[in-house]
Amino acid sequence: MARPRRLHLGAFMRPVGIHTAWWRYPGGLPDANFDIRHLARFARELEAAKFDAFFMADHLALLNMPVEALKRSATVTSFDPATLLPALAMVTERIGLIATASTTYDQPFHVARRFASLDHLSGGRAGWNVVTTSNPDAAKNFGLKHHPEHADRYDRAREFVEVVKGLWDSFADDAFLRDVESGIFFDPDRMHVLDHQGPHLSVRGPLNVARPVQGWPVIVQAGASEAGRQLAAETAEVIFGAAGSLEDGRRFAEDVRGRMAAIGRDPDHLKILPACFVVVGDTVEEARARRAHLDGLVHEASAVAALSIALGVDAGAFDPDGPLPEIPETNQSKTGRERAIALARRDNLTVRQLAQRLGGYAGLAMVGTPATIADEMQAWLEAGASDGFNIMVSDLPQGLEDFTRKVVPELQARGLFRRDYEGTTLREHLGLPRPENRFFA
Repeated sequence: MARPRRLHLGAFMRPVGIHTAWWRYPGGLPDANFDIRHLARFARELEAAKFDAFFMADHLALLNMPVEALKRSATVTSFDPATLLPALAMVTERIGLIATASTTYDQPFHVARRFASLDHLSGGRAGWNVVTTSNPDAAKNFGLKHHPEHADRYDRAREFVEVVKGLWDSFADDAFLRDVESGIFFDPDRMHVLDHQGPHLSVRGPLNVARPVQGWPVIVQAGASEAGRQLAAETAEVIFGAAGSLEDGRRFAEDVRGRMAAIGRDPDHLKILPACFVVVGDTVEEARARRAHLDGLVHEASAVAALSIALGVDAGAFDPDGPLPEIPETNQSKTGRERAIALARRDNLTVRQLAQRLGGYAGLAMVGTPATIADEMQAWLEAGASDGFNIMVSDLPQGLEDFTRKVVPELQARGLFRRDYEGTTLREHLGLPRPENRFFA
């Protein structure tokens, strides 16, 4: 019998997208997302369990929701990932460190320099989560009156990624001679000036950081809309997907890998890791009770706000006990809108029921024992629906420890997950090749 492929596991350690009430769970740490001691402890716990990566998402404005809901949200304060992850690099040795940076409200030179630096500081463990920023309130924090249109955001993102790659390739790997006798620090013939002039960006270069340890930090993407899938096919090496079922995951994987093949990219150079909310119990009944307790901690105001964000419209104006009305297109995330509408139609939910689902967590969830969760993960892997999962735990620290100390050993016993790291870089963990420098042999 052929040995099964192995899972890859990332850990989503930012409260956006995790269950709204995680910080209220009994015995938990309400300040888990804003205390470096906690975050360092979690990173070391994940590394001891041999996770591929610690993923820190980010957003550039307070969530656009009424203050009655916002005051109940742990999202209002968090560290800048570009500051946090270098600190975590100093207390870990192997685990990958992935951070979000926006192509809409940042500049390619900043992003290229930031992630090249993190890659050197961590010894080759950096990853960049490419986002186009869906929250329209972010525009007001950057001197703009209007949020760029969805299509424009993706056009800029495509060009942005290419510029960042070009900047990472500013120097050949052997450019830095550091010849004490001759006094020559680097070879100018092994430096490339990008001089990019495009429809959205103008960047001269070169980058003032040596080429990253990995060549390029691993490029991650999470969009599931038509534009997001195409951008992922063109640029991504890891996708944090959002499929709600195994069949949806299989179709998504086939679609994106088909797009990659059509443009000449190797589909094997992509890892798809759907976001997966996990609740672990010694019995299935215990796990379901924990999930129910957590769901019961969600306030109605938070639930309606979550639905409004997902749809891009004010859900508070809807009849709470009626069906979801027709929702117009908006300039916010198309992925969130489509997912919410599909959930409402599939399960015939009222607005109130849909809000309660989204107010907790409405995406892919695995609730059960270590064995049943391992069964589900194995089924996804063997069906080609994913290469692993981006794990979101129910609470901290207990939910994290339940997964790392109970589910991971079950996966290891089945030969589905590594018992030790086989390399030192994030690319080695994921089985991704180191890209060649496009300007130097």
